[in-house]
Amino acid sequence: MESLYPIIVLFVLFFLNIPVAFALIGSSLFYFIFINTAMPMEMVIQQFVTSIESFPYLAVPFFIMVGSVMNHSGISESLMKFAEILVGHTRGGLAQVNVLLSTLMGGISGSANADAAMQSKILVPEMKKKGFSAPFSAAITAASSAISPVIPPGTNLILYAIIANVSVGSMFLAAYTPGILMSLALMLTVHLIAIKRKFKPSRDRQATPIEVIKQFIKSIWALLIPFGIIMGMRFGIFTPTEAGGIAVLFSLVVGFFVYKQLKWKHIPLILMDTVKSTGAVMLIIASAKVFGFYLTLERIPQIITESLVTMTNSPLIFLMVVNIMLLFIGMFIEGGAALVILAPLLVPAAKIFGIDPIHFGMIFIVNIMIGGLTPPFGSMMFTVCTIVDVKIEDFIKEVWPFILALIGVLILLTYSEGISLFTLRLFS
Repeated sequence: MESLYPIIVLFVLFFLNIPVAFALIGSSLFYFIFINTAMPMEMVIQQFVTSIESFPYLAVPFFIMVGSVMNHSGISESLMKFAEILVGHTRGGLAQVNVLLSTLMGGISGSANADAAMQSKILVPEMKKKGFSAPFSAAITAASSAISPVIPPGTNLILYAIIANVSVGSMFLAAYTPGILMSLALMLTVHLIAIKRKFKPSRDRQATPIEVIKQFIKSIWALLIPFGIIMGMRFGIFTPTEAGGIAVLFSLVVGFFVYKQLKWKHIPLILMDTVKSTGAVMLIIASAKVFGFYLTLERIPQIITESLVTMTNSPLIFLMVVNIMLLFIGMFIEGGAALVILAPLLVPAAKIFGIDPIHFGMIFIVNIMIGGLTPPFGSMMFTVCTIVDVKIEDFIKEVWPFILALIGVLILLTYSEGISLFTLRLFS
């Protein structure tokens, strides 16, 4: 029982609203100071420092920087116009644009909170002008932002690939299927709500093929980034880390010389955004590695694996238990932190049940993104409610149909490996 005290301390710190990284560090230090006193503190500090000395982790700041460059270069605005050209004439109008824009932005920002903040500032005011209520606008913005980290090159895909020891390129290829399914599910939900509430389109008519082609040409520079990343890695031209560097260089060239909205004054802002976001991610990774050191010493991953194997010999029941557990934990822990903490515990068990680790990764990542929409600590929920100035209770009333739609996608991905890995097998 004594070996479980740090986990109890961790959840107490979570409930006290201590930042995730400091909660992980605090619970780890509790173990090494009061329980495992034989372990020299120098070794603990060494674990903290060396845990992020990994070449593949360089991809994280690169892809974070790409998203920041795009937000300052006008490409986000170009993508929004392209999304409106495609679906602005449909029922739901700007709500449909909201979903499609998150899908397009996913290949660029890869961050749910960045996408939620951007759309809350740019698109939600326009939605309110068109007659959408603030709570509904906030709900669809938060729900659609769950797509962004699933579409490559989301940082969660990179982190899971490193933790599970699978190919980053394979994770990227596989992730298009769940991302597209999430987008379709949300657009269908918006359509049904639009019929019931009689929402109007944002465009009077469907765009002509000429209009679509013209806007596509204007937006193609942004659309080339995810396509180029995937194809470059698929054909072995560059590694995921090198892909991040190339994407940064390409986006800077497009911002300065094609769209001409990126100025030298934006560079300090981009660097500051990148440093802050990367620092937050890396601090969580480093603190989670120290926490993982404690878990390894106490053999907790093995105990969990053995318990799950003893509980059932059915992969389907195992996946159901994991989904319920992750949905519950997602209500309290931010998605990236949950991934870093729980993936090392659950991936070994998934392998014992014969579940493809990439398939399990799709399930895991979609699940933790749903958690960002749920109270009491959903990160996207707090982001949009703060920016749009909406009460949490009003947000919850509007967001539940979208949560149900995403859970439907999660169930489909969970119990159909063929669908979950469709794009991976298509291009393999």
